[in-house]
Amino acid sequence: MYRIYINQTALIITETAPFSDENYQQIEPEGFVFTQFYQRFKQENSGGIFVLLTSNARRLFKQIKQSLKIIKAAGGVVRSDENKFLFIYRKGVWDLPKGKIEKGEKTKIAAIREVEEECGIIISSAGDKICKTYHVYEMSGQIVFKKTSWYWMKADNLQPLIPQLEEDITDVQWMAPGDFSLVKQNTYPLIRDVMSLIEG
Repeated sequence: MYRIYINQTALIITETAPFSDENYQQIEPEGFVFTQFYQRFKQENSGGIFVLLTSNARRLFKQIKQSLKIIKAAGGVVRSDENKFLFIYRKGVWDLPKGKIEKGEKTKIAAIREVEEECGIIISSAGDKICKTYHVYEMSGQIVFKKTSWYWMKADNLQPLIPQLEEDITDVQWMAPGDFSLVKQNTYPLIRDVMSLIEG
């Protein structure tokens, strides 16, 4: 199963219907054109989950990915010794720190660098990869497919937090799991999915 996000909309490509309580709309693979789907939902703020049932989810996902400009990114879920987690506030929405991988850079190294740059802190250790996420957006009039690899990280929460203003980050905060509802009310479905792995 693959999830591709467009702002508040999620497209699930799968070979079996999701067994969950999620409300979703099923769409037929015959005649499906991803760029048309994107144009329909790129300005949609109400969100929604769409399920595309296909006999070969991997092949269809690969076809979509190969038709778009691909950008690789990396980010971190940063935990403190007090079991608090690091969030950034960018363009009026809560987010997790992440950014593009530079040419020749290792993915985990890029994740650490981006977290340190965006939050103004030092990461003490980085662990295993948590997951990969995929979202699509436009950049200079071109549709871009971004693949983000997420890693577990640790940092001292007594460090001063310095938001990277040039990246439109206006706030950085440590939050306990009990405060996650504040983030979930004003974030992207992609970030809520990553947060579910923290809570799980």
